[in-house]
Amino acid sequence: MKNNIMIAGIFLLLFTGCSSSRITSSWSAADASPKKYNKVMVLGLIRDQDRSISEYMEKHFVDDLKDLGYNAVSAQVQFGPKAFENMCEKDAVDKIRSSGADAVITIVLLDKSKEQYYVPAQRQNLPRSVYYRRFGGYYTTIYDRIYSPGYYVTDTKYFWESNLYDMTTKDLVYSVQTESFDPNSSESMGHEYGKLIVENMVKKNVLIKQ
Repeated sequence: MKNNIMIAGIFLLLFTGCSSSRITSSWSAADASPKKYNKVMVLGLIRDQDRSISEYMEKHFVDDLKDLGYNAVSAQVQFGPKAFENMCEKDAVDKIRSSGADAVITIVLLDKSKEQYYVPAQRQNLPRSVYYRRFGGYYTTIYDRIYSPGYYVTDTKYFWESNLYDMTTKDLVYSVQTESFDPNSSESMGHEYGKLIVENMVKKNVLIKQ
């Protein structure tokens, strides 16, 4: 019985620890169907202080698109990290089109928040008959419960949105919103995000394996 509980706990840990990101909503155009794009640009629209995150997000998204057979490129690799700063819509569209891209996938960090919560000290919950039996046992148990310090943990939540635009028509083809909870690193979050979104785009019949 003890072994079964231990095994179940291991599987639960593996299951809950496999991803820190989840899709909260997604949409695709009613007439959406897989299209053969010549070149897909992945563009991270993320503020300067989170630029390293943008780099990882673009990189892994590009890799996942390439795994499907699409010709994909990172905007940072193509143009540099500040190429689209303070650029008007027309200039941004012209810049993307001039690169030969006929589709663009945006990655936007909508919000980032930190939440702090208190974790009480670990306690051993014994039956009252055990620690009530003698004063020493009762005193030690209660003292530990009252005076053992807990600790605070801070979790970071990221709220993302990605849109796929057909640059020939400028129409929105697909949109998705996600949450990432306290990822291990920017790279692991980028890897999870790209894989999660690309799989959803295939499910929505927006992309296919070529």
